[in-house]
Amino acid sequence: MVRRSKATITDIAKHVGMTNMTVSRALNKPHLVKPATRDKILAAARELGYVPNAFASTLRSRENRLIGLVTASVDNPFYSEVIKAISRAAKQQNYTIMLIDTDGSPELEEVAIETLLSYQVAGIILSPVADDADYRPAYLDRLRQARLPMVMLDRTLNVSDFSRVILDNRLAGRLLGELLADRGIHRVLALTGPRDSRISLERLAGFEEAYRAADVELTFETRAGDYTLQPAYRDMAAYLRRGTLPDAVFGFNQLITLGAMRALHDACVSRDEVMVVGVDRLPYADIFDVSVPCAVHDTYRAGHEAFRLLFEQIQDPTAASREVVVSAKLVN
Repeated sequence: MVRRSKATITDIAKHVGMTNMTVSRALNKPHLVKPATRDKILAAARELGYVPNAFASTLRSRENRLIGLVTASVDNPFYSEVIKAISRAAKQQNYTIMLIDTDGSPELEEVAIETLLSYQVAGIILSPVADDADYRPAYLDRLRQARLPMVMLDRTLNVSDFSRVILDNRLAGRLLGELLADRGIHRVLALTGPRDSRISLERLAGFEEAYRAADVELTFETRAGDYTLQPAYRDMAAYLRRGTLPDAVFGFNQLITLGAMRALHDACVSRDEVMVVGVDRLPYADIFDVSVPCAVHDTYRAGHEAFRLLFEQIQDPTAASREVVVSAKLVN
């Protein structure tokens, strides 16, 4: 089958017997063209299957209403909710989102940034693949050279010249530590994100801080993962094969908590035997009458604030970088 080429303004002009300039004006500034001429051109465009090149139009107008959104894990329910909030905030200002999922790959993250730069987006909201102190991707210099507004969300890079929206991770850990300490729980297994992740370190610090403040003895083991379900399942299952049970399991995000719960279920360990707590609400758990105490963050506010900071910088490129912290609350 011969592939049909895309119709162009030249094709439409030949079809209606008019100049390229007249056709272009009818498509881009229809109010400047006589109604009869405009209707004839638009009918021909539909007949030929003409699709306007939005990117080229943006370059001509020098105004791009496109926002890049780069995330390391679209399948993480937390990010899905944040993305929805960003998309809604963007629509209110007539911006469109270009979403790129890097799937946790630094190489794909580099490509994503280069792609967005090539599209000359108005700005970027980025949740990088890592947030440890040593992660300094090369694209940071490219963004600085391009003077492109960029806001980091949740996971952040160890730089000070970009705005950021972060979660109060120490508070999240402390809230869950206070809950378990108050219930007299002593043996806790924590399934965390990457070992050097700032988020993991903050949540661990808050948790242990709560036990020290309560003066409750704590036997604490950690297993580092990558904020996804499968490593959490594997580590929980391996722990259970030792033949001992913790008093409680602390999952560092929804996917980790779900991985731990699946491993406990497969090993026929009930939640009466091992208490499960986690960071961020489990989606749809209430449908199945599953109650898991969680330290939750306002995902709508996180997304809304990320876009607000970005929009401020788009409007005023000289605006100083700022940080917004989204608090946590305990939900039983």
